[in-house]
Amino acid sequence: MKKLFNMNRLKKYGKSLQFRIFIIFILVGVIPIMLIKQSILKSYEKQSITQRGTMVQNQCVNIAEQLYSTGYINGTDSEVVEMELFQLGNLYNGRIVIVDSGFQIIRDTYDIDEGRIIVSEEILKCFEGTNTMRYDKDNEFIEMTIPVEDEDGGITGVMVVSMPTTDIQDSREDLDRKVVILQIGMFIIILGGAFYASKILVKPFGKVTQSLDELTGGFLEEDISIPDYTETQLLSEAYNRMLKRMRVLEESRQEFVSNVSHELKTPITSIKVLADSLIAQEDVPVELYKEFMTDIGEEIDRENKIINDLLSLVKLDKKSADIHIEEKNINELLELLVKRIRPIAEKKEVELVLESFKPVIAQVDETKISLAFSNLIENAVKYNKEGGWVHVSLNVDHKYFYVKVEDSGIGIPEDAQEHIFERFYRVDKSHSREIGGTGLGLAITRNAVLLHRGAIKVYSKEGEGTTFTVRIPLVYTE
Repeated sequence: MKKLFNMNRLKKYGKSLQFRIFIIFILVGVIPIMLIKQSILKSYEKQSITQRGTMVQNQCVNIAEQLYSTGYINGTDSEVVEMELFQLGNLYNGRIVIVDSGFQIIRDTYDIDEGRIIVSEEILKCFEGTNTMRYDKDNEFIEMTIPVEDEDGGITGVMVVSMPTTDIQDSREDLDRKVVILQIGMFIIILGGAFYASKILVKPFGKVTQSLDELTGGFLEEDISIPDYTETQLLSEAYNRMLKRMRVLEESRQEFVSNVSHELKTPITSIKVLADSLIAQEDVPVELYKEFMTDIGEEIDRENKIINDLLSLVKLDKKSADIHIEEKNINELLELLVKRIRPIAEKKEVELVLESFKPVIAQVDETKISLAFSNLIENAVKYNKEGGWVHVSLNVDHKYFYVKVEDSGIGIPEDAQEHIFERFYRVDKSHSREIGGTGLGLAITRNAVLLHRGAIKVYSKEGEGTTFTVRIPLVYTE
């Protein structure tokens, strides 16, 4: 079990930003060290070979001059030349071969090939006046050719010098070991530095995580600010915006629960009081009994309306709404709604007029969009003045259709206009209760419009009337 826990922790750390920063630091630190090591070794080897070749070549040039001046190249013996050849070969543990103009070896310090003919690409080039130097890394030796020139610059022979580079390779390997030790030390330093740096760099993100963890126990009272990096600052700003929205939602939820409780409890309280009054009285007159029972019936109707509106609001919730889209004639739909509401308008002596500019066919959920428009028109009639008017108009363009509901009613105060679509919000609670509103009608309307990917706006001036404008797409999109 412990092993499984450690594996999960290791796997979790492997996916963390800290681990990835740690790996980046390691790569950025180690790769250059590896490259530098190879560069140092190659540079050392190349420089050593070049220096060795230059030194030998300079010495060979001096000997080549004596080969001609003493006549050694032409077969004359010279103890001085022999001594210098011996010293040069012994110094570098190398082999020196002297070739005359006929490509015959006249001297071999190894006493192997004297008298033989030798022809090679390097010797031919040297007779043409080009010095050559070849480094055979696999066999670890340097071979070079130096021309023997006469006083007129003509080439009368060639010195072929070959020497091992074992000492250079040994030095290179020794340097390699020292560099490896240095690499290990630097790797340990980089490892510790990378771990520490990665931990420091992700520390601000830990503050964000801590703040989010604190959020699970309840909303924080203060906003957070983590300006360490631009990214953490943006995260904290986004978090603060989210926290602000959550506070608003929490306040709205609490207010909604409180309003629902109050709205549902008020009719029940009234019913209880009326029923207790009837029970407490003996020989209740029929007239009083009828009056109380009528009041109880009205309270029950009021309770039923609240419950129905709540159910409608739940069904219209954008996340859970079951929408049935079909093509409908919006002109006919509005005519039917106006026809149903006209008796209420006539009773209140309000003129209700529908004006359609063009025929409109749109993809809508008939039940839900009817509920939205019905609420707007009915509110315009209910919150109107006696002898007032309500004007409903329908228009369309290539993409949307528009429904405008204007009235000459009591209007909405400017400071209340941004709240009218909230659940249970009432501008004038006493007037709303007198009319019979639940405070849910505009919330239902707004949800129905948003469900159709539409928009609703309100323009109003207190005492002069209100205008609601609804825009709905002709073609519904998921």
